Amino acid sequence: MTNPERQIIFFDGVCNLCNSSVQKILKNDKRGKYHFASLQSDFTQQFFKEKQYQPKAESIILYNGKKFYHKSAAVLRVAGNLRFPYPMLSVLRIFPPFISNMVYDFVARNRYRWFGKRESCMIPEPRWKQRFVDQN
Repeated sequence: MTNPERQIIFFDGVCNLCNSSVQKILKNDKRGKYHFASLQSDFTQQFFKEKQYQPKAESIILYNGKKFYHKSAAVLRVAGNLRFPYPMLSVLRIFPPFISNMVYDFVARNRYRWFGKRESCMIPEPRWKQRFVDQN
């Protein structure tokens, strides 16, 4: 799983915004670089334990095979590797992380109210199932 070509995005599996973001990534990541696991899964808990990683807060987390990125750093790294127009978001890296993370935190705090929440984690479509490491 430490193959840098196979990166893992950990996401909130009950969040509608997070789930729709995963769907967008799946459709725009034609090389299949990104794989997914919900933060709520046993796989994720075991993976974090094996890597001795303690997330500071519940947020999107990207593991690139070597390092963990979270919040806006994760979002901007992923966006930079998708099809147009998403790489244009990389220009937001000019802002210091404390500013971009403030925006990220504001959206994260309100995501359930604005976008809703599911009763359980998303079940991927059969064509995407191999991209979900916690479903295998």
